[in-house]
Amino acid sequence: MFAQFPLAEGSPRWAIAGRSEAKLLELKASLGPDAGALVTLVADAQNEQDLSRLCQQTKVIVSTVGPYALYGEAMLKSCVSSGTDYCDLTGEPQWIIKMLKRYEKIAQATGARIVNCCGFDSIPSDLGVMFTQQQAKLRFEQYCEAIYMRVKAAKGSASGGTIASMMNLVKEATTDKQLRRLLATPYALCPANHGFTQRQENLKSAKFDPPSQTWIAPFVMAAINTRIVHRTNSLLDKTYGKNFIYDEAMMMGKGTKGSVYATGLSVGLGGFMLAAALPPTRWFMEKVILPKPGEGPSLKEQQQGYYDLRFFGETLDGRKIQTKVTGDQDPGYGSTAKMLAQAAACLAQDISKSALAGGFWTPASAMGDKLIDRLQKYAGLSFSVVKE
Repeated sequence: MFAQFPLAEGSPRWAIAGRSEAKLLELKASLGPDAGALVTLVADAQNEQDLSRLCQQTKVIVSTVGPYALYGEAMLKSCVSSGTDYCDLTGEPQWIIKMLKRYEKIAQATGARIVNCCGFDSIPSDLGVMFTQQQAKLRFEQYCEAIYMRVKAAKGSASGGTIASMMNLVKEATTDKQLRRLLATPYALCPANHGFTQRQENLKSAKFDPPSQTWIAPFVMAAINTRIVHRTNSLLDKTYGKNFIYDEAMMMGKGTKGSVYATGLSVGLGGFMLAAALPPTRWFMEKVILPKPGEGPSLKEQQQGYYDLRFFGETLDGRKIQTKVTGDQDPGYGSTAKMLAQAAACLAQDISKSALAGGFWTPASAMGDKLIDRLQKYAGLSFSVVKE
């Protein structure tokens, strides 16, 4: 969590906060001598007085608690109530929907800028679409009517926190029919008066993909990323168009081999979700098989990770463009940590209260080009046009 602390002239002032002073000091010690003056603040994520005290000391709070549906509301509520800006890395659409209903109007009144999904879900997707649309406008004098994001390559491990959030979402959805119906809606995070009606594909099985000319399989992060992109379009007054189409998938290769890989991944993912939906197998997976929150790849594994995302755009008159977003570390840990930090710094230093009003925003609608610049300078991301 960010709080005021002088690091160097022109740098953000920050501190780390958590409920265990011993663990905070252990973390501080592991950061080496440069962190000697780093302030540590003891605060319990479920203690309103602690959270209120944090908000009084800072401009921006960064919340990494998760699953957010279980532990995230108290911190967000404190930020909204105090007018403090806030970033997180949630990928839980059902939680964001609840927070929008409960706190969006209050945030608009207090001036708190709330920006969810500032990690691998959904910064590369959200800003990748914005970048692609900007490039299309420059080249074709019009935006793309459809953009298809395809994961060309990635190396990394899922974090225990991400998996715990996914398991909790499946658990909630299996007992709530209304939630299942809402989660199936591509515009679930858009304002009630969004007016979008264009049918969006929700890929569930392997298929050959004309845009990428490869076989594709479902991408597990599409459930949150696609909804963030459509929310961005709605918040930007339908800049991408009222009939804009967007979906995501994983590229699995060409020919028979690609078909086999795509089918195998689709079947495996479907089996995982089925097992997660059944209480006995879900309990066994959580207790025995899956990593726990806080567990994840080693520092070396994080540094050796990467990702390459391709965006295939097409205008209404058939002109095409391909762009890519790449990251230089493990998507879920190394790259996400850098993206989240830069999002918070951007919100604190680059986006004035007069330029962005209080409310619930997406990374692209809140910070746009300024965040892209930061990510390319400091977070190891690149945004570029692919030359055919």
